[in-house]
Amino acid sequence: MTVADPYQPWLDSWRLRPDGPGFTTEFGSLLMPVIAGGRRAMLKIAGGEEERRGGALMVWWAGEGAARVLAHGGDAILLERAVGNESLTAMALHGQDDAAAAILCQVAAGLHGPRDRPPPDSLVPLPIWFRQLEPAAQARGGIFVESAAAARELLGAPRDVAVLHGDLHHGNVLDAGERGWIAIDPKGLIGERGFDFANIFHNPTKEIALTPGRLPRLIGIVAQLAGLEPVRLIKWILAYSGLSAAWSLDSGEDAHARGAMEVAELAAEELRLISG
Repeated sequence: MTVADPYQPWLDSWRLRPDGPGFTTEFGSLLMPVIAGGRRAMLKIAGGEEERRGGALMVWWAGEGAARVLAHGGDAILLERAVGNESLTAMALHGQDDAAAAILCQVAAGLHGPRDRPPPDSLVPLPIWFRQLEPAAQARGGIFVESAAAARELLGAPRDVAVLHGDLHHGNVLDAGERGWIAIDPKGLIGERGFDFANIFHNPTKEIALTPGRLPRLIGIVAQLAGLEPVRLIKWILAYSGLSAAWSLDSGEDAHARGAMEVAELAAEELRLISG
C-alpha cells in the first residue's frame, strides 16, 4: 500500500514546485520550501490545533510585521520565505545582543498595532495560557510560588491588551531582505502586550540569557523601546519563566526547566532590588 504524500495536494492545487526536501517541526507541522510563481515560499501544513491557530493569526496579520500569507486553505498555508542573510541569533552571539533585542521590540510594535478588522476567534486568553503555573506552585513551591504570585497580579488587572505572538524570540523573527524583519510561528494569544517581551530574556541561548548583568541591561533597553514600566516587565519575565519551567518539567525537559528557573530567580532578585 502506497502512503499518500501529504504535500502533493497542495503542490497541485497551488501550482507549487518543491525547492528542497520537506521536514517536520518539533510541533508536528510539515514544512517544505517551494517555488510559487517564480518566488521562493514555504508550504506549511499544521500538525495540531496550536499550529492551526497560529496560521489563522498569520492570515489576520496580512504581512504587517509578519511573513505574508500567499495562500491558505484547510490546514495549509503558503508563506513568503525570508531570504535575507542576517540572523538575530547570530547577532546576539557575536556582540550585538542589544541590537537584536531592539529589533525584536520593533517587530513586536508592528504585530501589536491596531488593525481595521476583528482578530481570529481562536486566540487563547493569557489566563488560560498560564493555567499550569498555579498547580506547579502548589506542587513544587520555591520560585514557582513567586512566579505564580506575579502572574496572578498581572493577569488580574491587564493593561494594553493586544493580539499577541506568544513565542516572540530570536529564532521566530527572520531577515526578509528589503521587507525587513518578519515574525513567524505565532501561538495566537490575547492579553497584555508586555507578555510578548518576556521570552526575549530566555533567548537565544541559555548561556547568553544567564550572562551576568544581561537581564538588568536588557530590561532597561526593552522597557524604553517598548514603552513598558520596568517593574511590570520584570514581573512578566518572572511569571513567564515559571510557566516555561513548569511546561518543561511536565515534558521531562529538565535541563530547559533549570535554565528557565534560573532566569526566574534573576528576575525575582531584580524585582527585590528595584522594589527596595
